Amino acid sequence: MNTSNIQLDINTEETGWEEQLPEAAGLIRSVLDKLAAHCPEGAVLTRFPRPELSILLTNDENIRILNRDYRGKDKATNVLSFPALSEEEIEGYFHAGSELPDYPVSLGDIILALETVKNEAISSNTSLENHFCHLIVHGLLHLLGYDHMNDIEAEEMEGLEKTILGTLGIDDPYAEMST
Repeated sequence: MNTSNIQLDINTEETGWEEQLPEAAGLIRSVLDKLAAHCPEGAVLTRFPRPELSILLTNDENIRILNRDYRGKDKATNVLSFPALSEEEIEGYFHAGSELPDYPVSLGDIILALETVKNEAISSNTSLENHFCHLIVHGLLHLLGYDHMNDIEAEEMEGLEKTILGTLGIDDPYAEMST
């Protein structure tokens, strides 16, 4: 499926991202296309007249502040997602089949920290590109209403992540954790 209708706003706050992952925009577009093809809510995205998505590529210091201020966790993390749509809007647009607005609709923001993402890629013996794609999938699923607060939610979300990543030729990121 083609997600070229999604207005993608990528802000690079940490210049190391451009050096380490110059193809970030193309990877995000590939993930969006696979999400649209393999996730029910993702497929609806292609029907929105003007969806918007914001990505911030930052560093550990800045994401730590956001994680502290918005989640009460004073430490760096790999990815943060800030959905712009309420649970009611997600239910209406993606599940109830209500009419989609013809005005721009923000899906939300995804923020990634270079140092943490890079260190996790190294420690899990995966490429930075593959780990980045995994975190973009993970963040997008959060924006579309998925969560992992209990085992049932986690299994559903991880299953979608594995499916989408598999279509990108990326191995199951949870395989190492389950052994």
